[in-house]
Amino acid sequence: MTGAGDDAVDVSFVVPARNEGDYLRGALASLAALDTAYEYEVLVVDGDSSDDTPEIAREYDAAVLQEGGDSIAAARNLGAERAAGEWLAFIDADTRVRATYLTELLGFAEREGLAAASSYCRITGPRRAKLMEATINHGFSRLERPILPGFSCLVHRRAFEDVGGFPDVPNEDTAFSRLLAARYPIGYRRTVLVENSGRRIADLGLTGTLGHYLRLDLERLRAAQ
Repeated sequence: MTGAGDDAVDVSFVVPARNEGDYLRGALASLAALDTAYEYEVLVVDGDSSDDTPEIAREYDAAVLQEGGDSIAAARNLGAERAAGEWLAFIDADTRVRATYLTELLGFAEREGLAAASSYCRITGPRRAKLMEATINHGFSRLERPILPGFSCLVHRRAFEDVGGFPDVPNEDTAFSRLLAARYPIGYRRTVLVENSGRRIADLGLTGTLGHYLRLDLERLRAAQ
């Protein structure tokens, strides 16, 4: 792991976080434990948190960028703008990566000639979260234009900049994936390399969560018209 701004950085991890004190430590600890020969940096984009999110980020020697909390797309794009890496890896504050995440996923992308990639995931929490997990692993990954979830998305900087980054719309990761897939090859490593919390499902239930994302996607489609 290198310091932020190091010219030798291969990959920059961008972690948007707003009041994520309960989860961020787990995400950053998993990044610190990566078993890889790639040089990487970690940037936490703080969305005007009122808790100890920035202090936790500094505990793990992450660069802390301040963003006004306008949107998760704005946070991801700010992190990308300040990042030094040839590749950009976006994860969420409630995500934990496996120790082999970077070596396997970047190796897969380079080997297959992909501009962006994700992997199968494990969604923790209530049993009903397994339906969301199956949707991502066996639905999103098999689409003609795969959807790369924002909690685990590796993309080459050139492709990221070419499509203009994450659109500032609801379901920004879906919109971003559509833009990427229209111009570049993208795909999934069919190995579980990341865990994401099922906290939204725990809070809203499965039906409420599906309704939440359906509303966001309708808003995304309206914004694209």
